[in-house]
Amino acid sequence: MRKRKPSIPLKNLAGLLITLFITSCVSTRNVPYFQDISLADKSAMEKTAPFTDPVIQPDDILAVSIFTIDPLSSAVVNQTTTGQALGASSASTIGQQQVSGYLVDKNGEIELAVIGKIKLVGLTTFEARDLIRKKAAELYNNPSVQVRFANFKITILGEVVRPAAYTLPNEKVNILDAIGLAGDLTIYGKRENVLLIRDNNGKKEFARFSLNSSELFNSPYFYLKQNDVIYVEPNKARIAANNASRTQTFAILGSALSVLIILITRL
Repeated sequence: MRKRKPSIPLKNLAGLLITLFITSCVSTRNVPYFQDISLADKSAMEKTAPFTDPVIQPDDILAVSIFTIDPLSSAVVNQTTTGQALGASSASTIGQQQVSGYLVDKNGEIELAVIGKIKLVGLTTFEARDLIRKKAAELYNNPSVQVRFANFKITILGEVVRPAAYTLPNEKVNILDAIGLAGDLTIYGKRENVLLIRDNNGKKEFARFSLNSSELFNSPYFYLKQNDVIYVEPNKARIAANNASRTQTFAILGSALSVLIILITRL
């Protein structure tokens, strides 16, 4: 009796196994972050990236609160900070988050109840707080002021667990904070070549960094700015997995078609 030849030659099967082995090695070799830091290394880094306070720009939304000795006076001043009306106070939705506050108009101004218009463009939130406190002191005794960005937004895309746009209450946010918000990279994320896209005076600025190296802490892009976009590319393992899934689908369809042809020919 003649033996049936295997449908897949052994050498092809061996080649397939070797390819899968190499792919698995590629997908796990660069997974750990900051690989150049030794477990025994406890010394502090001599130089890290400096943090620069973001400045207020047109179309920013600011959360402004003014507190005075008289609670009724505070209520009058702050009555529009949670309002839904457009104009002096703005409420908008970013992603699934409701953002309320004072919209900085095209002239770089916001309009506060009782106090009136104040130009804040180009100032940090600390400088804006001092300016608003100075204006409020003309009307109220020893006012206390709080100012922060209500729409400090970053976007994380690609091979992360929860890709989305995130609105943050804190303006001092770094790359690791953003990755933590997104639930970390998936096993298929390309850690050694993460892309950051930033708006800089109307122009797009691109920068790449590696999560495998501690040099990230020295990068001028370590701290994020408003509207930054982080994109994590898929690695070779993800591409191989997608190709394997596609090949499996075609194989199943081909088998089903073969069975159907056999049934038709035998009827």
